[in-house]
Amino acid sequence: MKEDFETRTDLPDWLIEEYQTFHNTVTDKTFPCYFGMNGEKKGELRYAYITKDDWSNLPLALIEFLALFENPKHKRHGLFVFVEPFSPEGTLEDYRQHFWDILQYLHDVDDVKWPMESPRDPDHYLWDFMFHGEPIFAFGNTPAYKQRKTRDLGNAMVIGFQPRKIFEGLKGTKKGGIMSREKVRERVEAWDHLPKHPDISHFGDPEHNEWKQFFIGDDSEPIQGKCPFIHKEMKQKPS
Repeated sequence: MKEDFETRTDLPDWLIEEYQTFHNTVTDKTFPCYFGMNGEKKGELRYAYITKDDWSNLPLALIEFLALFENPKHKRHGLFVFVEPFSPEGTLEDYRQHFWDILQYLHDVDDVKWPMESPRDPDHYLWDFMFHGEPIFAFGNTPAYKQRKTRDLGNAMVIGFQPRKIFEGLKGTKKGGIMSREKVRERVEAWDHLPKHPDISHFGDPEHNEWKQFFIGDDSEPIQGKCPFIHKEMKQKPS
């Protein structure tokens, strides 16, 4: 919770500094994402941090976060994970690789099997990242974004985790979801001075790969190549 940054004495200095940058950015009255802005102002967001080399506390932090949703009042919460800043600052590809390595790590240590109906192949249009039995939208923000300023939340990479259930009523094909999404995207374009990234769509779009939306480019070019994520059931077993 945001109060922890004021009361706890065991947090690293870099984390306190990066949280303050995050707070100042997302509470700016012109910040494009209403949900993030309101969540931060109301104290509804949750936070965790990992160092560049030690991610061992992240699975439990995510499990504890998901447990919040057993109480209906927490239905709009998001978790933001601060990753210790690179020194010197990395390239966008450095952060992209780190992002996918972290998601792969979460998957590899997850002891809850994915539902049978959940696609394992990220190229399937209904693929979604699952952890502890929950479909989750994850997205990376890094200082390497120089054009898409909405994805730059400070000197640290900040990974947002949003369980799909918080989007109930805001799904891609529902009127409320379409209107909310379009308003946010108009504000994003105003901040970034760039058109919507071509890989941005809504979950379930048969012309869309969800994984490409997790870590978009700093330009207006579609992401090429294969998703770095490999489901453990898809990994080749040694012969």
